[in-house]
Amino acid sequence: MGVALSRQAQRTTDRQEDAPLNEALLRDIVRFVEQVDSRHTKEAQLVFDEPLLWTTNLQASDFGTEYELSGSSVHSRETDGDGRPLLQLTPPVISVRSFSQLSKLLHLNNDSKLKEVRACLEANRDPVKKILGRSFAMMDGEDPSALLLLNTVNEDGQSRETELKVKLFLILQQLDRQLLNSSVPQLSQKVRLSPAVVKCDVEMLKSVCGAGEKRLLKSVRYTSDHEYSNGCRSPPWRQEFGEIAGLIIEPCDTEPLSVTCSIYGFYLNMPIKQEGEENVKKRELYKDLLTLLKSKSPHFAESINKQTSVQKLIAEHEKTRQQLAMKTTSISMKLREPTLLWTKPDEKAQKKKMRRSGGSEKATESRTKPHSKSPGGGTGAEDFSESSSESEEDEEQSERRGESRTDLPSEYWEIQKLVKYLKVGNQTATVIALCCIRDFNLAQETCQLAIRDGGGLEVLINLLDTDEVKCKIGSLKILKEISCSSQIRQAIADLRGLQTMVSILDSPDKELKCLAAETIANVAKFRRARRTVRQYGGIKRLVELLNCVPDSATLSAEQEKDVEVARCGALALWSCSKSTRNKEAIRKAGGIPLLARLLKSPQKNMLIPVVGTLQECASESSYRIAIQTEGMIKDLVKNLNCDNQELQMHCASAIFKCAEDKRTRDLVRQYKGLQPLVSLLSQTDNKQLLAAATGAIWKCSISMENVAKFEEFKTLEILLSLLTAQPEEVLVNVVGALGECAQRPANRIAIGKSGGIPRLVSLLRETNQALLVNVTRAVGACATEPDNMVIIDHLDGVRLLWSLLRKPDPDVQASAAWAICPCIENVKDAGEMVRSFMGGLKLIVDLLKSTNKEVLASVCAVISRIAKDKENLAIITEHGVVPMLANLTNTEDDKLRRHLAEAISHCCMWGNNHVAFGEERAVAPLVRYLRSKDPSVHQATALALYQLSRDPNNCITMHESGVVQPLIVMMGSTDEVLQEAAAGCVRNIRLLALANDKAKHFT
Repeated sequence: MGVALSRQAQRTTDRQEDAPLNEALLRDIVRFVEQVDSRHTKEAQLVFDEPLLWTTNLQASDFGTEYELSGSSVHSRETDGDGRPLLQLTPPVISVRSFSQLSKLLHLNNDSKLKEVRACLEANRDPVKKILGRSFAMMDGEDPSALLLLNTVNEDGQSRETELKVKLFLILQQLDRQLLNSSVPQLSQKVRLSPAVVKCDVEMLKSVCGAGEKRLLKSVRYTSDHEYSNGCRSPPWRQEFGEIAGLIIEPCDTEPLSVTCSIYGFYLNMPIKQEGEENVKKRELYKDLLTLLKSKSPHFAESINKQTSVQKLIAEHEKTRQQLAMKTTSISMKLREPTLLWTKPDEKAQKKKMRRSGGSEKATESRTKPHSKSPGGGTGAEDFSESSSESEEDEEQSERRGESRTDLPSEYWEIQKLVKYLKVGNQTATVIALCCIRDFNLAQETCQLAIRDGGGLEVLINLLDTDEVKCKIGSLKILKEISCSSQIRQAIADLRGLQTMVSILDSPDKELKCLAAETIANVAKFRRARRTVRQYGGIKRLVELLNCVPDSATLSAEQEKDVEVARCGALALWSCSKSTRNKEAIRKAGGIPLLARLLKSPQKNMLIPVVGTLQECASESSYRIAIQTEGMIKDLVKNLNCDNQELQMHCASAIFKCAEDKRTRDLVRQYKGLQPLVSLLSQTDNKQLLAAATGAIWKCSISMENVAKFEEFKTLEILLSLLTAQPEEVLVNVVGALGECAQRPANRIAIGKSGGIPRLVSLLRETNQALLVNVTRAVGACATEPDNMVIIDHLDGVRLLWSLLRKPDPDVQASAAWAICPCIENVKDAGEMVRSFMGGLKLIVDLLKSTNKEVLASVCAVISRIAKDKENLAIITEHGVVPMLANLTNTEDDKLRRHLAEAISHCCMWGNNHVAFGEERAVAPLVRYLRSKDPSVHQATALALYQLSRDPNNCITMHESGVVQPLIVMMGSTDEVLQEAAAGCVRNIRLLALANDKAKHFT
């Protein structure tokens, strides 16, 4: 408001062209004063330190019955503590002592509002001093004596009055910022150029350069590649004269242009005058590069008018340029006068502000203890390394995020003032400043950055090293709130704040321990912070906080503090448990039994962080086993029935992770946890809860005994209803559950009859890899039913599955290939359908180059089905399927062995493929498959050997590899297919031997 109004007062008499802006500012001020009495009643009644005096045109007749009239004089019935009227008119001078009276004054006559406000501002050049006193007027400067006001709050018995003054001061600052922001758009038209605007212009011109016919320019380049920190490219000694950068622009129809970009505009560099030449004409200044180029290049000007795309580009560029200009104006104005109210700018103070950086200042001696100490200690070298599987999460993201300092609200500057008071002041002033900072909404990014930019983080962390408990508590309360920002979290870690907080965990003061643990919980959201907590002994200390909770439901006041300590400790462990090494550290510190005990506690407020920690740790098999053995599954199931959705969500998430193990799935069913999980599916508004519940149902449905229970609860119908209008994380789990349920024939039929097939097929067009893996499994399971396959084929589902084979993710490739297998088996005219997929057969053969065993096994399964069609078998043979299959035969993986053997047996049906497999040395490795313990491998291998035994050379190889004895054993198997294949292979080998004997006899 100081900037806006001091400039406005000057324009009132000197610059008539700014009259609209002046009037707009005045109207905003009038609106504020009129509403202040109703919006801020207590502050409006505060008596000014000195009255506001000005010359008025109001007469006694303009005042109503609320005022006492005496001839031409008027005074209000409201008085201050000394009996002086809060409003007094002695024509032509009027005196006002409160905003309440100012508000009433403006309501007297609508026609004179602007005149009265203008006269008041012109007559009272230092209103802050008059309204609030000298101390508040000094708050914008660097003088530490401004702290005297705060220091006396608890000493002069006038704390209530001072509190109102502080609040009114902040209200006026907010008005100042609003006025300043409202004037930026108009003032931005007159601002000088900035490096950002110049860079924007150059980038736009570069985008229209090129080599085609439609190019506007040949090239645009800077004369210097070096960019200084302020964005300029001109050397410092030229920047003093306003230069920003030099350009060489090469138009299509003229010689290259040498252009200088300055804060005043753009101009062409004139050639150096030679001796004897006339004086060079005066430089012409252009407001932008477009105007300059239009005047110098006819081709450029003509092309702009003809090309619509370029006109759109220029229009967008103008918007961006305008925004940059407005930001430049806002920055320059705010740097000059961030908060001073209605006062004449002090040039010296402004220069100090311009030089001021955001660095921290040295705090007083009572809170400048060095951070060299290392509280706690690591347990070994392994504490200083971290799991490579962790991501940096918000740590990397925040580094990339740009920070804007434009259009900052008044709170930013107000908090920075309070940060100054933290740096220089006694204990009382520090506590008051901490309390004032906490009155702001510290969840707002602006407030968080104001503390950081003003050097407040260093002071707050230094306060944690003092012996003053009140200062520690106040500092931690602020740090706890602002550490929800990723940038603040990293700054706290950089300043070694975590080390100090870890040491506070040993404090006897329970409130301090709670605040330290909660702040650690916020800061430990990224890997480096979690590692620091572990390195400095924080995990062990946090686990110790859990061991202080009574088992009774009725607690004393002291016991309630113990419960809160444990809750905060669990919160911190929850954050730290995202690290693999921290999970192990929690286990070694004895955290699992304590967490199990807390899970049985009747104190509901701590269950959320406890379960959150457990569900985070459940990704480790050791924790899943412990959760089973410690009896925690029963408690997790029990809490599924509570009335707290967040707790329900974390319990379901824990079951989701633990149900990877069959024992856990059985325990959930044993403790009757399946019904509550199904009941949670009705909470469709809470997507996190829905995702956790569907995830738990998915994993539990891996056991067919649980699927049978889900059928009793009509779960399938509910899951099908969740296939639309749900976030991806819910869809992944729903489709996963459907895929497991579809392993039972009755459920496959139910999915088809309930209209689930079209919804599943439509999801094949999604891009989420986890979703695609699950939906392909579900579609593949449903495809085993002929009626379902008709729908899938009609919806072009097989083509969609085939297209997923092109995805780079091997899990998607494998899942799609497995789903294609039943589709080929159950669709009518499968051979023709497969041939209709352009490049589909070559794609399948090419996938045999994969290094993923699951992909190879699934592709072999597809090939074994494709090869049943002779024409398709001929095509894949031409694509080289034989040598590629033969190349895989040395595998030790039984799943791949089985499907590879099946593929070889079917591929032997075409031409001389059975001979080619022998030439590719695939026979001897196949014989080794008979040693497998998997009966399905035996059957597939026997079939492949039977087909290969049609070639004499292959029979010789088999005999030499010792195939006869295991085949004879398998001829006695109860598996008829295996019997026949083994017998057929032995027969062919025996026939060859007899033929050889006969040939020898005749020779």
